Amino acid sequence: MQKFLEMKRALIYTLAGTLISFFINHFLLESGGLWLELFYGFALGLAWGLAYYLDNPNLPLPKKLGISFGVMLVLVFIGSLIFDFEKALPSVFKFSIVFVGYYLLASFRQNKSLKY
Repeated sequence: MQKFLEMKRALIYTLAGTLISFFINHFLLESGGLWLELFYGFALGLAWGLAYYLDNPNLPLPKKLGISFGVMLVLVFIGSLIFDFEKALPSVFKFSIVFVGYYLLASFRQNKSLKY
């Protein structure tokens, strides 16, 4: 039951991050089209949700980073299929900034987690 609640909250964070980032990109930055802005928003939201889901002190950091690297490769692949490589690459930057920022903030806490 606990895993289900964690996954549900991670999906909520993914959706919230996607929507917040999309609206900021769409109304303030105008980065190049509706679908591209939505893709960038999804990359940011996915990073936030995945970082929250993987935020477990028992999970080693190399495993977390390996999973995030795999997700970044998938983002570039999907982005390259939909758009082109140059437009897909910023999604990796957005993803990695949020993902690393989450764990940087967590590293300042005693238990090395923002969730617990």
